Amino acid sequence: MTKSVFIALAILILSFSSADAAIYKGQKEFVKNCLKCHDSGQTFVAKYTMRYWKKVMKKKGKKLAEIHLSSEKAKKSWKYFESSKYTRKAKHLKQFLVEYAKDSGNVPACN
Repeated sequence: MTKSVFIALAILILSFSSADAAIYKGQKEFVKNCLKCHDSGQTFVAKYTMRYWKKVMKKKGKKLAEIHLSSEKAKKSWKYFESSKYTRKAKHLKQFLVEYAKDSGNVPACN
């Protein structure tokens, strides 16, 4: 009895943790909002390590937003980074960026 309860609990926990963020949603967000400025998407994402992307995307991507909002070059993206849409979708964007970082061994297909 205890073994079956443990297995059911493990399945339940795994199903909730995988539903938290989705790489394909992060890729969609990147293509929709980031390729305007970072037109070499695959090269740009793979420019940094998984550790860097995790650090930059902590607290719903606050650091990434600060980087863009403090740069005059990124003026086109200010509206997006100030929006609630960015903070809602940041977890998906983080998954995408970490999944295809330089040291991940994966290659995205940004199209």
